[in-house]
Amino acid sequence: MLKLSKLTDYAAVIMAHIARDPAKAQTASELAQCVNLPHPTVGKILKMLAKKGLLESRRGSQGGYVLARPASRISASDIIAAIEGPIGMTECSHADGDCELLDICGVADNWQRVSQAVRTLLDGVTLAHLAQTAPIKLPVQMPIQSVTLASGAEYGKG
Repeated sequence: MLKLSKLTDYAAVIMAHIARDPAKAQTASELAQCVNLPHPTVGKILKMLAKKGLLESRRGSQGGYVLARPASRISASDIIAAIEGPIGMTECSHADGDCELLDICGVADNWQRVSQAVRTLLDGVTLAHLAQTAPIKLPVQMPIQSVTLASGAEYGKG
């Protein structure tokens, strides 16, 4: 099963909460209470997101965390990558040479294509979409309609 870590799921919840009131700087304590997560976990996530440039930390009596750019310019893939690292289905999907079997496996090119399709889909889902309280409606036609495998076969059409 492909599954995001709890930290990544929590990061999306925190980011969506901030995006719903982007002008208001929110402290880790406020956020922990609002999203019902432990303060240390929220603090850790906020630091990770700020380090990756998705949030800005403001000091002072009116301090807290705010979005570093508009929610419409932060993608789901940005949030995932900030917590998990590069998005890839396999080790060879995001960095050449990370697998000792690369020369003989025969599937690396196809996994790279699948990983690119997943990244493209996640790039199309913005924080603004995630912050909506109603279920998001993905476009009827997704950016990737098919993936052409190294063999020339196409997956997803039809």
